[in-house]
Amino acid sequence: MFTLLISLIVLFSALLIILILVQNPKGGGISGEFSSSGATQMFGVQKTGDLVEQLTWGFSIAILVLVLVTNFTLSSGNTEGIQSINVEKASTKTLPTAPAPAPATK
Repeated sequence: MFTLLISLIVLFSALLIILILVQNPKGGGISGEFSSSGATQMFGVQKTGDLVEQLTWGFSIAILVLVLVTNFTLSSGNTEGIQSINVEKASTKTLPTAPAPAPATK
């Protein structure tokens, strides 16, 4: 379950990166390739920009929900071998003993 959630998060993140790179910060983006003021409404290219924006919001919300679900799955005690590397290292380490204090000289 955990691996599936992480895989979906990675997949949606990659798709979100691609969608963000496709967009133009000034509102052109993919619809800017078909630039003609009359053609944007006649051929429905304006809808392409709306679709890209909706997909961007959808992937963002999906990533947020998946991260929260992953967090709740881990905090519910269903870790099944998923443990921090630091916890494993700390359990195997032994603390060094303190050196004996030096005798006081007068």
